[in-house]
Amino acid sequence: MTAGERHEGFAGTSRKPRGAGVRASPAPRPYGTWRREFPGADRSVSEAREWARGLLGERVAAPVLDDVVLLLSEVVTNAVTHSDSGRDEDGRVAVRVTCDTGGVRVEVRDGGSATGAPVVRAPDIGAVGGRGLWLVDGLATAWGAWQDDTGTSVWFRVAARR
Repeated sequence: MTAGERHEGFAGTSRKPRGAGVRASPAPRPYGTWRREFPGADRSVSEAREWARGLLGERVAAPVLDDVVLLLSEVVTNAVTHSDSGRDEDGRVAVRVTCDTGGVRVEVRDGGSATGAPVVRAPDIGAVGGRGLWLVDGLATAWGAWQDDTGTSVWFRVAARR
């Protein structure tokens, strides 16, 4: 785990050196919850994608992973672009990933914005952006957003495929 990253739900998977009387740790459990904070900067979009891909790569089917990584990328981009997390020098974006038997749930928490709230818009064909929540709405099994005095959270769920 890197600085700012936390695993919740079960013991880590640290490996012990092999030797006389020492057994290797078991393989990582397939389910759990992880949390990590990223700076409110553009580079955090690719860092969040890589982190999620590393966490989930051997835990979920490739189509589920692809959808989760795409949607995470869109939601983190929105957090960095449209919230106080991206405007403040010390802004942070927190990502929480939960993997269970039903699929993957992701929540992205940012510093909020006094000028707007997350909303799905029909994409303009010629526009470079503006498709983030539209994609979330189309690909996620469920999603939502909420705001309070400390910021905004956008969450989505991608169901496991059998």
